[in-house]
Amino acid sequence: MLASLCGGSAVAGQVVDLGQPSAKVALEQVQRGAHEVRDGAAVLQPFVFQPAAAPHLTLAPAQGSWDWSAQGELHLRVQSGMAWAVTLRIDIDGAGKDQALHATVGIPAGPPQTVVVPLHAVSPRAQGMQAGPPMPYERKGQRVLVATVVEGQLDLHKVAAVRLSMPAPQAAQTLLFGKLETMSGDAALRDAYTAIVDAYGQYTRGQWPEKIDSDAALRAAQAKSVAAPSPAKRDPYGGRTDLPAFKANGWFHTERRDGRWSLVTPDGHAFFSLGVNAVTTEQRSYVQGREWMFTGLPPDSGAWHAFYGSGDNRSPDAQAAAGIGYNHGRWFDFYAANLYRLDGADWPQAWRQRTLARLHAWGFNTLGNWSDEALAGERTNRLAYTRSIEVAGVFGNVSSGYDYWGRMPDPFDPRFAQAAEAAAVKASKGVAGDPWLLGYFADNELPWAGQGPQGRWGLALGTLRGEARSDAKQAFIAALKRKYGEPAKLAAAWGIALPSWDALNATGYNAPLPSEAHPAVAADYSAWLRQYAEQYFRVVSEALHRHDAHHLFLGGRFAVNTPEAVAACARYCDVLSFNAYTDVPQHGVDMAAIAKLGKPVMLTEFHFGSDDRGPFGRGVVPVWNEAQRGEAYARYVQAAAQDPNVVGAHWFEYTDQPVSGRTLDGENSHVGLVGITDIPFGSFVDAVRKANEQAGAR
Repeated sequence: MLASLCGGSAVAGQVVDLGQPSAKVALEQVQRGAHEVRDGAAVLQPFVFQPAAAPHLTLAPAQGSWDWSAQGELHLRVQSGMAWAVTLRIDIDGAGKDQALHATVGIPAGPPQTVVVPLHAVSPRAQGMQAGPPMPYERKGQRVLVATVVEGQLDLHKVAAVRLSMPAPQAAQTLLFGKLETMSGDAALRDAYTAIVDAYGQYTRGQWPEKIDSDAALRAAQAKSVAAPSPAKRDPYGGRTDLPAFKANGWFHTERRDGRWSLVTPDGHAFFSLGVNAVTTEQRSYVQGREWMFTGLPPDSGAWHAFYGSGDNRSPDAQAAAGIGYNHGRWFDFYAANLYRLDGADWPQAWRQRTLARLHAWGFNTLGNWSDEALAGERTNRLAYTRSIEVAGVFGNVSSGYDYWGRMPDPFDPRFAQAAEAAAVKASKGVAGDPWLLGYFADNELPWAGQGPQGRWGLALGTLRGEARSDAKQAFIAALKRKYGEPAKLAAAWGIALPSWDALNATGYNAPLPSEAHPAVAADYSAWLRQYAEQYFRVVSEALHRHDAHHLFLGGRFAVNTPEAVAACARYCDVLSFNAYTDVPQHGVDMAAIAKLGKPVMLTEFHFGSDDRGPFGRGVVPVWNEAQRGEAYARYVQAAAQDPNVVGAHWFEYTDQPVSGRTLDGENSHVGLVGITDIPFGSFVDAVRKANEQAGAR
């Protein structure tokens, strides 16, 4: 099917022409411009979208519907009439109520291009990555903009209309449209992802200052990135020797002086922990089944064999991996392979020495979570480090409704205590007597809460929704029995029908939401959330202290939380840790509430990402470009250092994520201090160094 959105003639197939009565064309808050523009042999017709909620142009068949069942893509010739990018929403409607496809694209300023909308739901996740390649790109000499995210469903036998709209423009915006046609197959979508990663793991279609094109260029770039000396006036651990000392006890510990919390080094000096997460050589990405995305993959033999491996990251319970394709099979590690190109067979040791020297020079003093354990054993440029108690095994779990990494462990299950014991043994092995160890985290980003306005109660609702055999459910029911004695009293307090205690045992029990009419519901849920969290942190804390009585318990790295979970953590932990992905930490952590709990705060993950250095994603907190990354880092760290509750901030992560997505969940963002080639991002690390120097002098 082909249609022309201007006065020119259609070239083939079913024709719909805006200028002819055979087409149904409706303009809503859109005006047709007076002057057509040449696009080669064709013409483009301007349309002015007026300031309104949703100005739109609708194109429909004169009678009945279109049959696109043999088609795979919709192609639309379009150009922005403005000096800036303009947002265009494309809706393809079917005959049924729930039959529609939706895509939103940004039309950049500049020459005309062809927008391609696949005629079925698509996303970068299906290609194994969370963010798709930038658009437009050059395809066969033409600028092509593929909608890499299309949502909805559509019976292509009955297509009722195509709507072109603009979401709430604040002023009149002009777009120029040419021909619209459907094409069979999915060639444009496939081409958008074809040959996008080069032999070094870099994006092939972009250019940036740190990009290299040969082994010689790789080595030359490394030679230029020599680290500068680290700051003076520090004790061996990085503590401040220019400030009044605290009591030294031979281990890292916490102290509060004049209303300000501080970490204290084993030698007794103030220490603001500036750390980096995931300082490791692993940046793996699955290649099996999508080899066509890569150019220059080395053979899986000889020296290169060491950089291939196999894995399986299919996880039906984890929302993080939902819809991720190419999530198992053979992977390749571009980062480690580049380190081999740089340093040969001794690349692991060379990398450790180079990386520690860099971190020192950039003002960091701590190795954050998931860092290479071998780094802690280095004697030159040594840094304080952390360990993680990762409780894994076969035990019960509870869904809070936000199971991003999986469900919440059931700490009432006796098998959980056994698993916590084993995890504490593993985490503390060989390090319990090391004064350089800052402390231990417990797991990471557990789903303490659900989503939405009632998300705080997600863990309580999920507990009662579970099976009767759930240890957590039985513990909750036991608590309710102790309080109310009789089911009728609970029923009255909650405003529900409850003929017997056994009714609560039903799998899928639909517990009531809190309401003003029945305040006991919120009170009982709150008590349960506190009991649940105290059980978790008590079990882990006791396991840890049986095997290491000296080091700090650094909390649970909250991503979502409830007041009850944070209070329980404060009771059993030395430090409250939050993964706070916000512009400044105070917008992610309620510091006023924290101050009442009597424990300091560590910000254990934060970052700012852009898409101008290769990887397509911009991370959890996006900025527009590399310069803004440095500015955002400085603003965040300054706000952290000035807060009397905060004792540290850890960046996530050391290296950029793979362009094609990491094996765990397809994340592919530019959030690193260094690229996949191990070349530092010069302007960014300069900004980081200056910010760290100021924060370290707080």
